[in-house]
Amino acid sequence: MNFVNVLFIGDIVGKVGYQIIEKFLRKFLDEYKIDICIANGENIANGKGISMDDAKNLFELGVNVITSGNHLWDNWESRKVLAKYKNVLRPLNYPKENPGNGYTIFNVNENVKVGVLNLQGRIYMSPIDCPFKVADWAISKISEETKIIFVDFHADATAEKISLGWYLDGRVSAVCGTHTHTPTADGKILPNGTAYITDVGMTGPYDSSLGMKKEIAIKRFITQTPHKYEMASEDVRFCGAFIQIEKETGKAIKFEQIIFPKF
Repeated sequence: MNFVNVLFIGDIVGKVGYQIIEKFLRKFLDEYKIDICIANGENIANGKGISMDDAKNLFELGVNVITSGNHLWDNWESRKVLAKYKNVLRPLNYPKENPGNGYTIFNVNENVKVGVLNLQGRIYMSPIDCPFKVADWAISKISEETKIIFVDFHADATAEKISLGWYLDGRVSAVCGTHTHTPTADGKILPNGTAYITDVGMTGPYDSSLGMKKEIAIKRFITQTPHKYEMASEDVRFCGAFIQIEKETGKAIKFEQIIFPKF
């Protein structure tokens, strides 16, 4: 085969998000003949971070690399996970004093490698290092080993996500947005061969407000005071993307958004 098949799973939210992966991941791995499976796991531990057991279970189910974002730091155990697993990533543009890696290179086989880069936006988020400049540095390193580079851009502002997609077009294989938990309808392949989508959506409960029980979210907005975070559990969906990439050029040749079951 002259191409690599990538499955990316959007933000896994809580126990119910894990359960739908446990039930259906094998179906997608087989159906799309996946070579590497990447999943954003920053919300898997009851909405906040990732535990040792979460990482272990995802790897056993067939996930190869776990990406994350700002909520990773809400759970102290996440730091232990980052220290143990090189294939559990945190956004590279956080200060270097934090534990963990911001990118990894996964060996599909002895002839094919895939670089996975995790970045975080700055608009409406923490004032960390510039994701555009950090991407330049990381791509220069990863491209020494492979032309196939996947980017999880964990960001809030749509404009920032779209701008990074255009900025990296032709230099990486895919830029997939996470964090906002709502799938967007703009999945495509950009002119120079980079697959792009603003947000793949969460893998979790959609009878909710971004995974939280909607009644609690409404109270927060009406009262403008904190209320205990409680996970929702209904209308659970698997959201992500399938990307097919040429081995020699690193360019995307197919992109398909996955929402299962469909809305």
